[in-house]
Amino acid sequence: MGTVDAANKDVNVSLTDEKPIVVFVLGGPGSGKGTQCANIVQHFLYTHLSAGDLLRAEIKSGSENGTMIQNMIKEGKIVPSEVTIKLLQKAMLESGNDKFLIDGFPRNEENRAAFEAVTKIEPDFVLFFKCPEEEMERRLLSRNQGREDDNIETIRKRFNVFLESSLPVIQYYKAKGKVREIDAAKPIEEVFEAVKVVFTPKGEKALYHIAFAILC
Repeated sequence: MGTVDAANKDVNVSLTDEKPIVVFVLGGPGSGKGTQCANIVQHFLYTHLSAGDLLRAEIKSGSENGTMIQNMIKEGKIVPSEVTIKLLQKAMLESGNDKFLIDGFPRNEENRAAFEAVTKIEPDFVLFFKCPEEEMERRLLSRNQGREDDNIETIRKRFNVFLESSLPVIQYYKAKGKVREIDAAKPIEEVFEAVKVVFTPKGEKALYHIAFAILC
């Protein structure tokens, strides 16, 4: 047991030594998080980590940890925060990068508190894709054409879970001035223009405005 604890401690020390830039990406189902994360990776060279993808990959690996995760999900239990956080830490260390988009995590206040306590890392900011429920519903239904009636209830349940669980996380970071809110109801290209402003360093923004003024 001591060896496992020591190993986890080493992981934490390695990550904090690296002083990584961490951005939490939050938004309701259908808000376009995945599309915009792909754009950020391409333009700003971040590593995109999805908590859900990491859990699914661990299950698929057939490891002891994966079997435990699968059993918990089958039994309708919530996977402990520490399990997800360890997978995130491992992926961060193995990536060789120091800039990360963590997508769909933290899902609730307990996740948030556990991440900061375990990793000793606070996010630089939270990228929140704000989108009206009607628009997210429309996008999800058009994605699943022919199965609208089967999915509408599930979709609305997912909206409710997001509102109940994730909004308190957004409020927590908003109080610390760390939320960057994006109007995600606009077309993909317009949304990414707003995202670019958030990720462009201040000095570069100033140069951009000067160049624009000269050209005009």
